[in-house]
Amino acid sequence: MDKFLDTPVTGETDMLLSCSDVIAVTRSSDTETIITYNSANTATITHGTVDTSLQMRDSLQNAMETALQTSWTDVAFAYVPAQAISGIVIA
Repeated sequence: MDKFLDTPVTGETDMLLSCSDVIAVTRSSDTETIITYNSANTATITHGTVDTSLQMRDSLQNAMETALQTSWTDVAFAYVPAQAISGIVIA
């Protein structure tokens, strides 16, 4: 069963980020974090400036780990990000 993070985006409707098939969560700048999937797709998350270099990465990874530990009937896990998210681009 696939799992998703129900992710709030400022000024937009919440987006679902897949927790399945993730191979890396990396920080590309103080305001951008990238999730890379095994399928070569990426989710680029633009957010407020982080206080520490790994704050958003750790926030995403911890939320994904928690979501994957929930019952198979709980598909979408409410994610509370470490910083406000202003945009998500899937490529």
